[in-house]
Amino acid sequence: MNGGSHPLVTVPETALTRPPRLAFVANETATAQEALLRMQALYPSVPVEDAEIIVALGGDGFMLQTLHQTEGRELRVYGMNRGTVGFLMNGYEEDRLLERLATAEEAVITPLAIRIGTMDGGVHHALAINEVSLLRAGPQAAKLRITVGGKLRLDELICDGALVCTPAGSTAYNYSAHGPILPIDSDVLALTPMAAFRPRRWRGALLHKSSDIRFDVLEPEKRPVMADADGRSVRDVSYVEIRSHPTMRHRILFDPGHGLEERLTQEQFV
Repeated sequence: MNGGSHPLVTVPETALTRPPRLAFVANETATAQEALLRMQALYPSVPVEDAEIIVALGGDGFMLQTLHQTEGRELRVYGMNRGTVGFLMNGYEEDRLLERLATAEEAVITPLAIRIGTMDGGVHHALAINEVSLLRAGPQAAKLRITVGGKLRLDELICDGALVCTPAGSTAYNYSAHGPILPIDSDVLALTPMAAFRPRRWRGALLHKSSDIRFDVLEPEKRPVMADADGRSVRDVSYVEIRSHPTMRHRILFDPGHGLEERLTQEQFV
């Protein structure tokens, strides 16, 4: 064994030894666009198609938009609040981003797959991360028939509308309609009516996420109904079919101690 110097060993860079490839996206508000320029100046970034983590700058609506635009890729998305409510977002801070990403908690959510039939015979398909809602589109209340798992459950619901939400969406429109907040890891969907007239004081139902749910619109010419899936609307609806989409996954990152489960729990004690 000689005492000469040892050659340097070069360790190849891997996903475990280098920072993750980041892509920054932002909504169109001035606040979000200013944050986008600052973050891109502070941290190296790549196009969205080459990213491992997307940092979304905006509010909850923009987070949903970002998740929909990356459907099927299972990219991790870390939101920073440059909007209003920010339930799905983390606090905005320009420093320590890489440290925050390295310690972030991951929540995996699955969307709803929706099939919407219209009065002209058209069929529309959509995915909803938060909820799908049916809303009256005229002066008269909507009249809906509800079938779950192929069995008629309610032959006539007269209401302003009804929605089906995921646990992730249970604090959004569902909560405003006095629906329940669902634990993020529960295998449950909430079916919640809006301003139910008949049956009186019907509060809705909790359904297993594997349930096939169908709404048929009764008297659609007299009582027109529109359907909305995460802000994307279809008018003149004749029926809506809803089921969970277990093979589609969205991965959202949260700061430690501020994950989606904690937020859903905290919301119930406000």
